[in-house]
Amino acid sequence: MRSAGRLRILEAVPLAKLGWLVHGFSTRPGGASKIPSADAAQSRGGAKARADVLNLGYTDWDSPAHVAKNRKQFFHALRADGFRPVTLRQIHSDAALRADLQPDSAGDPPSGDALFTCRPGFLLAVQTADCVPILLADTKQRAIAAVHAGWRGTLRRIAEKTIGRMRMEFGTRPEDVIAALGPGIGRCCYEVGSEVAREFHARFPHAREWFDGPFDALAAGESDPNWLPWLTMKPPGHAPPSPRVHLDLIAANRAILGEAGVPVRQIFCSDYCTACRTDLFFSYRREHQTGRAIAAIGLLP
Repeated sequence: MRSAGRLRILEAVPLAKLGWLVHGFSTRPGGASKIPSADAAQSRGGAKARADVLNLGYTDWDSPAHVAKNRKQFFHALRADGFRPVTLRQIHSDAALRADLQPDSAGDPPSGDALFTCRPGFLLAVQTADCVPILLADTKQRAIAAVHAGWRGTLRRIAEKTIGRMRMEFGTRPEDVIAALGPGIGRCCYEVGSEVAREFHARFPHAREWFDGPFDALAAGESDPNWLPWLTMKPPGHAPPSPRVHLDLIAANRAILGEAGVPVRQIFCSDYCTACRTDLFFSYRREHQTGRAIAAIGLLP
């Protein structure tokens, strides 16, 4: 974590050592936006939650002028003045787009959840508020990517498919890639339903390692007899809810990158949970109405 004026930028040390790129994960403090106090009361620190925050997403509660000002501050803090920012309309897909072939972001951004390029001067940016941001750098071909991985994108192996696109376009080899996984909601806080457990079980042989709770029963389509309404002796409408499990998105994406051929020693993960640390990050799961962070990476001219 480094300070840049009023902002605090999270960096991955291995990427920071590469003198030919800029990168960073934004945090909450600083900026020109104020989250409405009714919602902010849920955040850690009570009254402090009403302080200025660095919201980088065009949300309903914030003004476009504030967001534009915040983005300018953040990009300046990354030392990316003069870069062309490229963003996406994120749709929880496995679509990876080549950034330097996209139209100017003055219009509606293209739909997808990953950007990649080998051309300098483009700042690739993905927004998150619990999902996992992933920055990739090919140290040989000098190609880069920014990936937004929620549970749906993770299920579709978006990080692996992005590396595949980089291989096709630029000759990227997975063994030359450094991967940095930024702050996301942790296993401690990310509760999901049985349908998510079943989908991961169907697609990943080792999915059990990424879950806490009654994963095996839920993945097999079974129900815990203790949760069946007819055994609870409670009237209709008063039965306990179906059992749920906790998913570790960081562990899942780390494993997917490893299976794609990225050496484990070149995969670096933040241990911040966005839902636990709403003093530093935005969490849609915890706050519902909240801001957006940006993870960005660009090649120096």
